[in-house]
Amino acid sequence: MTEPSLDASGQDPFALFGRWMEAAEDKEPNDPNAMCLATVGADGMPSARMVLLKDFDSQGFVFYTNYESRKGEQLLQTPKAALLFHWKSLRRQVRIEGDVEQVPAEEADAYFASRPRQSQIGAWASDQSRPLESRYALEKRVAAMTAKYAVGKVPRPPHWSGFRVVPQRIEFWEEGAFRLHTRIVYHREGESWTTERLYP
Repeated sequence: MTEPSLDASGQDPFALFGRWMEAAEDKEPNDPNAMCLATVGADGMPSARMVLLKDFDSQGFVFYTNYESRKGEQLLQTPKAALLFHWKSLRRQVRIEGDVEQVPAEEADAYFASRPRQSQIGAWASDQSRPLESRYALEKRVAAMTAKYAVGKVPRPPHWSGFRVVPQRIEFWEEGAFRLHTRIVYHREGESWTTERLYP
């Protein structure tokens, strides 16, 4: 049996994630940065949805949302989350668990300014996760915000910003023959990481 390419020799999970993300960007036809985000509500009920990774470095993994949305409210109340990347074409996945922090305002401003103008307008028009009486009502709000910000820059809404998942555990999974997959877990220990293999 051929040994999978994944090994536990490296001590930097972010460098490994970067290599896997580059491979996903080359092979995945749609949204290689899509990830499942799991949060927990005040009642202890878990909730999961797909979001897009917008940045990552040694500090963590960043995504943006409406803080008044269901996930935003849950993360503000219980700042812990799990992420899952599944790259079907590559037969790989990455699981991340950690604490959550809000990104600084200047970082959120910079990202918001890089978004297409219509996406900026949408951030103002959408009361994310709340009941919508009709599609027409949403279109009216978009039209109103488009008129309001017809000239000049669109400012970032005060309720729209980013979260950073600061990982405490990162697991890399790679498919193996006969279900003998390779699983390597990185555990944070202060400023460094330890690794261990797991049975498939």
